[in-house]
Amino acid sequence: MRDLYDTDFYSWTQRQAKLIREGRLAELDLENILEEIESMGRSDYRALQSRLEILFMHLLKWEYQPEKRQMGHSWERTIREQRKQARRILQDSPGLKNKIDAMLPVAYKRAVEDAAEETGLSPSTFPKERPWSYEQAMSTEFWP
Repeated sequence: MRDLYDTDFYSWTQRQAKLIREGRLAELDLENILEEIESMGRSDYRALQSRLEILFMHLLKWEYQPEKRQMGHSWERTIREQRKQARRILQDSPGLKNKIDAMLPVAYKRAVEDAAEETGLSPSTFPKERPWSYEQAMSTEFWP
């Protein structure tokens, strides 16, 4: 079963599904099934953290480069899209809500690094600590 997992993932998944449907649980590749289940959870975690990083970066650019806001409205669209996608992830995986507090400092730190790189501004231009709450950042009414 390990060979199939390593060489033909699709066929491995179909085989596991068939075994479950047939009640042949003793034949399941439990080690790899557990690995895949854990991986799915990590994937949602990373997706949400990435959405928050992009959101924070664009909120920083919005606040610290107001003269560039009107250039095609792309920052506004990006902010709206990241908020929407973050809400979708949380709707699909509500268990991530209790992980948000741990995500925020990492997401903000990376957002500062990316905003500095994209704007050419020094990282010290931006606040060391996130200047808005999570609720503010996610609010469709909030524009710093």
